[in-house]
Amino acid sequence: MQGMAMWVTIALAGLAMEAAPKPSAPAPAPVPAQADLDRLAATLGYRFTILNNRPASCPAGLARCFESDIAITVPTGTDPTLPVEIRYGFVNPVAVVTSDVFATRPIKGDVNALSLKPGQALRAGRTYHVRVVAAGAFLSRNHAMPNAILYSPGLAPRVIAATRPGTDPDTGLETLPFVAPMTDAAALARGVAEDRTLWRTPDRAFALHAERGAATPVDIAILPKPARASHPAGRTVDLSGGLRIATTGIAPGDVAAALAGLPTGGAVPLTIRRQAGLAPEGYRLRVGDGAVQIDAADAAGASHALRSLVQQIAAEGTTLRPLLVEDSPRLAFRGLMIDLARNFHSKAELLKLIEQMAAYKLNRLHLHLGDDEGWRLEIAGLPELTEIGGYRCADPTETTCLSPQLGADPARDAPTNGYLTASDYTEILRAAAARQIAVIPSFDMPGHSRAAIRAMEVRYHRLMTAGDRAAAERFRLVDPADTTRYVSVQNYDDNTLNVCLDSTYRFVDAVIDGVAALHRAAGVPLTTYHIGGDETAGAWTGSPACQAVMARTGQSAKQLGAGFIERVSGDLAKRGIRVAGWSDGMGHTDPARMPAAVQTNIWGGLHTGGVAEAHAQANRGWRTVLSMPDAGYFDMPYAADPDETGYTWASRGVDTFQAFGFMPGNLPANGALIPDILARPTAVSDSVPLAPGRAITGLQAQLWSETVRRDMQVDYMLFPRLLALAERGWTTPAWEPAYVPGASYALGDPRVDRAALLAGWRDFAGRVGVQLTTLDRAGVTYRLAPPGARIVGGRLEANSEFAATPIEYRMGDAAWRRYAGPVAVSGAVTLRTRTPDGRRASRSVTVRATD
Repeated sequence: MQGMAMWVTIALAGLAMEAAPKPSAPAPAPVPAQADLDRLAATLGYRFTILNNRPASCPAGLARCFESDIAITVPTGTDPTLPVEIRYGFVNPVAVVTSDVFATRPIKGDVNALSLKPGQALRAGRTYHVRVVAAGAFLSRNHAMPNAILYSPGLAPRVIAATRPGTDPDTGLETLPFVAPMTDAAALARGVAEDRTLWRTPDRAFALHAERGAATPVDIAILPKPARASHPAGRTVDLSGGLRIATTGIAPGDVAAALAGLPTGGAVPLTIRRQAGLAPEGYRLRVGDGAVQIDAADAAGASHALRSLVQQIAAEGTTLRPLLVEDSPRLAFRGLMIDLARNFHSKAELLKLIEQMAAYKLNRLHLHLGDDEGWRLEIAGLPELTEIGGYRCADPTETTCLSPQLGADPARDAPTNGYLTASDYTEILRAAAARQIAVIPSFDMPGHSRAAIRAMEVRYHRLMTAGDRAAAERFRLVDPADTTRYVSVQNYDDNTLNVCLDSTYRFVDAVIDGVAALHRAAGVPLTTYHIGGDETAGAWTGSPACQAVMARTGQSAKQLGAGFIERVSGDLAKRGIRVAGWSDGMGHTDPARMPAAVQTNIWGGLHTGGVAEAHAQANRGWRTVLSMPDAGYFDMPYAADPDETGYTWASRGVDTFQAFGFMPGNLPANGALIPDILARPTAVSDSVPLAPGRAITGLQAQLWSETVRRDMQVDYMLFPRLLALAERGWTTPAWEPAYVPGASYALGDPRVDRAALLAGWRDFAGRVGVQLTTLDRAGVTYRLAPPGARIVGGRLEANSEFAATPIEYRMGDAAWRRYAGPVAVSGAVTLRTRTPDGRRASRSVTVRATD
């Protein structure tokens, strides 16, 4: 029956054989054995193919859809009969499944199940095709979710080996071998007829790199670019013997992390002193007359000066020309958000990122620690949050872990599983504070809260079994009588806290107080707490508790969500903590009911209302931080390429150049540089002008982790884009026109000086070349863009995004050669770039000579 579980019975004994004589008495049914399931999981074939992103028609109710195929190959030689269900990840909502043999049903979130239709059976050695039509478009091979799982009653579930991720031997990056290549651009590159997106093929990359130009020789190597820097006349200063450190007004411990990159223990004086009159985080750095002198507004400014000195030494060596730098940041808030909830990332990775943030003068680390798919921080008194919410496994009851969303490996020791212990978090706080970086913890509420809800339900049932109803109900987050039916954006129907229960607010208070206690233990006060507040799915209408509240107050269900944000914001303010949240949720609140100190992260797109949202919320007097996908969502792919990792709902590509060109001080002007998601030159208007005296406070990069399962992939998605965003948060770009309220901009608008942008890019590219060597030494596995290439008149021409990444090529299976200039070739030519240290390679691309 539809909606009920049916098990895929793979008849392994006597499949495809003639019927045996009927026995005189029924034989006992074979008992399924774990070894049989293990063998099946190890040998079952599984292949996923995206067929068409623009089918002739879509099912009723879908404006956009795509067609795909799952091929299941039943192995030979398997025994005995096993009842099996295949659970697989499919992020897009499934609309229609066509198969003579299989039916599919949704489980939860992106997890779906394949089961046999009544009366159907499978045969060994056969391949069965399941045609799946789903909503939206499937624009990258890397949207596919790995680790499909076989379930059989009474047996331990097993991952189908064919669906496990692999590792590319040249790049070290994750691969998905079960996903077929995407090569048919006509069928797969675009989702709708009006889409003008083109895949970034080698010839198109060549044209882009050529138009942007080669890096200029490095003079001032500092990144982000300082406000003013020069080389005065004078003699060089030799630092090879080491520096002798003296500080005045700044504690040596406050700059110890920055000093770690310098030669010390010598005789060359390095004096660091606090200086009044400089802008916050500002500094003045002088190298000359046999000494180094730093005047700084504060410890952050002194650290920034030392980081700048380290970068200049990386370019020039320890014998420096005289140098004068006068510098301070444009924006006070320059942040990075890392999503640990969807897929966990290690403490070691976070500590590495904190050091890199300090190197490039970023000062806010936003840790996303709680969402539907995971809870990643130990909270005193609520052990279930991490015992259950910190792990995804193949337990269909979810009493020992969460379900394996987003292609999670169900093994408990998988790197996508885990959480930060109290001591881990304390270590992270202290490392960040030593580098003048504030940590902002984030637990999304009231939506995006499934991990917390499931964990607290396990707690509830444990305590009820023990006979302690009061304790069981103390932190329960759902109304058991709630009949509301809703579906979140991520296909959950049970991920929203009930905002009408006293127990919900007790839970929120316990979490806030627990996090604040961890900050106190680290000696780092909690100053900002991010509550999320976004994408609430429309719950509560069928909750008796909420019906009573609505009847008493006259509020609507939508107002209940805003009221939750207002109440929690006020509770935080009473503790001296600033509330932060995502702009869609924060924008629904009544400013009169919000505290004075509010941070809003603007995540609307340039072409989808983000400019009006940013200006409207800045006009409320709130700390307004730009988290706009067009330049700051680093979970988007670098380019429109089916082999690049990243979701594409907000942008088909955010490359380093696009992040570099962003203009935070004139948001509509970005329409001159950034087309809409369909690559059309749509104008960006200013329907809600920024009020006089109001301004954007900050800029933040986001790395959501739905498709990022390895720490190495974190580096790849962040770098080198993060260097570009760091520069835009620090330095006013020469191509940014003055903001004029109400002005609109469309692609190519001459008021944005493209010549100045290209000159700035070439200077930036040169400085990035220096930094890539530094990143290599730090173990940062940044993205290497594949080369641009074309063959003209039988000669190969190639170029790279950054000149510091050499190009290699080969014809056929010949040995790789270093590309030094146009060269005669024939047939297919494969190319790749390499890191400056030669240890890693980019993805390979191929060009062919044409007649």
